[in-house]
Amino acid sequence: MRMRTRMNAAGIGAMIIALVTAIGLSGCRTIVTEARPLTSVRIAAVQTISTNSGVRYSATVLPNAQVDLAFKSGGYVESIRQVRGADGRMRALGEGDWITRGTVLAVVRKKDYDDQHAQARAQLDKAQAEYEQASLNFERTSRLYSSQSATKPEYDAAKAQQQSSLAGLNNTKAILSQAQTALDDASLRAPFDGWVVKRNVDVGALVGPSVPVFTIADTRTVRVIFGVPENMLGRIRLGDRQSITTDSVANTFAGTVTAISPEADPKSRVYSVEVRVPNPNNQFKAGMIASLELGGASPSSTAYAVPLSAVIRDPMRPEGFAVLTATTNGDEATVTARGVELGSEYGNMIHVLSGLTAGEHVVTTGATMVKNGDHVSVIQ
Repeated sequence: MRMRTRMNAAGIGAMIIALVTAIGLSGCRTIVTEARPLTSVRIAAVQTISTNSGVRYSATVLPNAQVDLAFKSGGYVESIRQVRGADGRMRALGEGDWITRGTVLAVVRKKDYDDQHAQARAQLDKAQAEYEQASLNFERTSRLYSSQSATKPEYDAAKAQQQSSLAGLNNTKAILSQAQTALDDASLRAPFDGWVVKRNVDVGALVGPSVPVFTIADTRTVRVIFGVPENMLGRIRLGDRQSITTDSVANTFAGTVTAISPEADPKSRVYSVEVRVPNPNNQFKAGMIASLELGGASPSSTAYAVPLSAVIRDPMRPEGFAVLTATTNGDEATVTARGVELGSEYGNMIHVLSGLTAGEHVVTTGATMVKNGDHVSVIQ
């Protein structure tokens, strides 16, 4: 009996030790699994904006036409057109000079082409004489053959000689025409009225068909080019009148929409639009930055908008967009992913077509660091 009592006491002691150990370990696990700090985010209320002011775009001014001119006939540059400079002295035609269609801008050495032309002319005279002689011989042989004074082979030979000389005459006429064209092409002429943008050669330089000599631009009408996103294509049509402004000129210029690209740029995903603007006083220069406004004449309306930084990819629709709405409780909040349909951008804000209502709050900073259902800390 005593031995059984001692054994029971020992067993009870072991159980107590095990229980205490278990409680201690449980306390350790509680410390290890302590909750992590909440992610800090910033939130903002859904705003109401006015959409009656239109959307402004920057545009680039390009000339109506711009070409690089090169000699078709190569050679050494013999002369360049001389003009009077601002200092009253004569100088070679250069950048910023106005030229009219047909003006001779430069000339390569003509002696070689003059010689070729003279040689072709002499060949033509010879061929003409041979043809006339062959024609006389054929007429005489024809009369003799009709009176049976010439044989059939003699008649055929005379006819063949006339046809051969005619072919030779036509060939030399073509050679002379080519020589005349080469001689004319020794003078480089302006294809239209315009401004000299660049001159690449001086007198004495050796030029060929692949060497640009002058670059000229026609800016009496300019093309104002800008890009619009897909959701703005409905606000612009061919033939629309469009106002254009620049920082360098105080006036507002009126243009006409003349082209809308049928395909978006693969990188920027915008559609190119062209507006042609008359420029008789040359106030627009190629390369200027212009600005314009689309949609300014639309009726006044209001819309909901959120900062661009609040927009994320929709976790439920990879091709769509979403925002994280925040339900606040003091300095903490619970975020919920909400799919939205987006409209136009207005500065750093974007129009939300559907998915939000006034008074709701969205995460604007830290939206990519949290997910649907997370508890967050709201910072001011």
